[in-house]
Amino acid sequence: MTRRVILTVCAATLLASASAFAQAPPPETENGLATSALVTLPAKGGAKLTVTSPAFKHMGDIPFANTQYQGNTFPGLEWTAGPAGTKSYAVIMQDLDGSAARPIIQHWTAYNITGTKLDAGMSALPSGTYGPNMRGASQPYMGPRTPAGPKHRYHFQVFALDTTLTPEAGATVDTLTAAIKDHVLASGEIVGLGQVDPSAPPPAQRGAPPSGAGTPPPAGR
Repeated sequence: MTRRVILTVCAATLLASASAFAQAPPPETENGLATSALVTLPAKGGAKLTVTSPAFKHMGDIPFANTQYQGNTFPGLEWTAGPAGTKSYAVIMQDLDGSAARPIIQHWTAYNITGTKLDAGMSALPSGTYGPNMRGASQPYMGPRTPAGPKHRYHFQVFALDTTLTPEAGATVDTLTAAIKDHVLASGEIVGLGQVDPSAPPPAQRGAPPSGAGTPPPAGR
């Protein structure tokens, strides 16, 4: 077999592997959109914040390093300053492509943030408090662990508030959103796409002990 033929076969194999792992775009309809934080916590007068991330563009793929498949490191967020009267900021990260039975997957929240930037890879907030997510109260960043099927949209939503929140606000997602409601001066978001990491080991079979350290893969989607 000639070198050219070998290279052609290798290229075709790599292309076939990439195609096999390629995921379809997100579905047209987001099951949780109507009850997402950005919709249910509207800003007074509809004022907008521009939200960006150094890790991905709006509707771009979230790097695997920022997902539970790999390092689960925070991707970084930055937003424009809120209007006069802004006392603090809150961030709510939601996957709105869940099932009909579970339309919203609550990934991460933070509140009483005083600045307009959260550095990539941060291990602690520069200000403010980690809020609740699907695992409970006071939870650090929990990146995507997108299941097989179409890609999922992950909404990083930022809210400029005319108040600071009490510690009791962070007990649950419901108490947090109730405390935020009617205090939003401006809001905005960046949406990143999550997908399955093709290099990740397959999930353990139902009823079978997982391989490796004996602990199940991190919860979340």
